[in-house]
Amino acid sequence: MTSPHPLSVWAQNVSPSPTLEIDAKAKAMMAAGEDVCSFAAGEPDFDTPDFIKDAAIAALKAGKTKYAPTPGLEELRAAVAARYAAEYGYQVKASQVVISPGGKFSCFLGLQSVCNPGDEVLVPAPYWVSYPEMVKLCGARPVFVAAADRTGFKLTPAMVEQAVTPKTKAVIFNNPSNPTGVVYTRAEVEALLTVFLRHNLYILSDEMYEHLIYDGGTPTCVATLGPEAAARTLTASGFSKSYAMTGWRLGTLVARADIAKAAGELQAQMSSNATTFAQYGALAALREQDKARASLGAMKTAFDLRRRLMHAGLVKIPGLTCVLAGGAFYLFPNISRYGLPSVEFAARLLAEEKVATVPGFAFGAEGYLRLSYATSDERIVQGLERLARFCARLSG
Repeated sequence: MTSPHPLSVWAQNVSPSPTLEIDAKAKAMMAAGEDVCSFAAGEPDFDTPDFIKDAAIAALKAGKTKYAPTPGLEELRAAVAARYAAEYGYQVKASQVVISPGGKFSCFLGLQSVCNPGDEVLVPAPYWVSYPEMVKLCGARPVFVAAADRTGFKLTPAMVEQAVTPKTKAVIFNNPSNPTGVVYTRAEVEALLTVFLRHNLYILSDEMYEHLIYDGGTPTCVATLGPEAAARTLTASGFSKSYAMTGWRLGTLVARADIAKAAGELQAQMSSNATTFAQYGALAALREQDKARASLGAMKTAFDLRRRLMHAGLVKIPGLTCVLAGGAFYLFPNISRYGLPSVEFAARLLAEEKVATVPGFAFGAEGYLRLSYATSDERIVQGLERLARFCARLSG
């Protein structure tokens, strides 16, 4: 019997998503009746607002179940362009907008549009788990630029200068950050942008958490920082976090006209269009701004209170330190003093105390855990009690 041909290099080299794996394991344990406090999920625990669901239902009933234009409904693309103009003064045409099947796919499309095999892409660490895999699937090489909690997990211009080579084609910039929740100030973004542009880099700016910033902070849309920034920046965002629409799989990519056209053509061969009737829900989210702001405001207020509740509990645990995140809905405590690799720490914590977290190793940051506070106050308190008990056993 002849041996089968090996799998492709893409299939062999891509790594599974640790966040999805751990979340699935936690959900399986809960389905089996186990009392699990899950801090693993990267999604709001709020339901999609009714007015958005109603718009999608109405679209279904009206027969909006056929193919849509590959880059998205024209009216939705126009609404996204209008949203950027209203929020940031960023003037783009609908033709510069691509509606994709999720923010993750928007990031991938952006990289696919500008990267060639052999290129290098700077990936600041800690990073979202999918970034390196996306780069590799383009045939490019991720180059990690690591920042620790002692510097607030922030990339600096000097760090970028040290990492750039003649092969560097692009940089991935995530603000606010998953997994750390770090928020860069406008001045910090401008300083980094000076280096990015000096080296003629494309900037994949992942702004998925742009509306979840606390303490009076405001988002910085990289593409608005001058004509050259607009020409070199690919802005990825979507509806998952701001509107609690994770399962709807709707992302946006805004870029220079030729890049947006290329991304649309790539999408045509990969997935055709994002789900047609779901796009009508997204259109309602953008058109009915009073309802959208009320929903987002309530969610953001709850997240802010949970952020402080979880952080206060974490820093009370002897041996554990944690930067107070300024955005998103994650905290990224340092567990290095307990002497366990993060994968072992997370596995034992789940097995012994039924608390699900994601090891920092998955984000390119050994010695940390990612905890999501997109869960109830009660579960946060219970989970922190269990975590404190686990850490006490390790210290004892």
